[in-house]
Amino acid sequence: MQLRTGEEDLVFVTSDAQLLHFSAGVVRPQGRSGGGVTGVKLGSGAHITFFGAVPPGRDATVVTVAGSSSALPGTQAGTVKVTPYSEYPAKGRATGGVRCHRFLKGEDTLLLAWVGPAPARASAASGVPIELPDDVGRRDGSGAPAPQPIAAVGPHLAENETAVTQPLLVEDES
Repeated sequence: MQLRTGEEDLVFVTSDAQLLHFSAGVVRPQGRSGGGVTGVKLGSGAHITFFGAVPPGRDATVVTVAGSSSALPGTQAGTVKVTPYSEYPAKGRATGGVRCHRFLKGEDTLLLAWVGPAPARASAASGVPIELPDDVGRRDGSGAPAPQPIAAVGPHLAENETAVTQPLLVEDES
């Protein structure tokens, strides 16, 4: 990921609904022989659902969608929650973060998470827009039922603005 200023916050959201963010300035640059840095401490069986950078001084929002890990991907709407990024306290690198979504009965994982400039927009796999609920303002609350499965979330783009995203590549170490 290329940072624009180096003042951004690096944000991790895990499948067990933990959010961790810290300043990119606390991460030392690594050379080719570097072994990497620890970002977030993962709970047993958890994986990274979202990783990105939030620019300083800009309103940002957190969108989380919870559901069941046993359901066929893309078939359940789950519950969606939208929360101002400012509700989440910064914590140190290599910690577990703070809870960002309270699971309801039958939910055990985050199906999708996104953190970025407000307001957020969502769409179905077909590209049809999906209306997101209003900000709930409670960082560890549960979500509202989504009207249909959400396939993607991103920022509202102003006229003549484009979004550039980089996929998160995760290598299996087993």
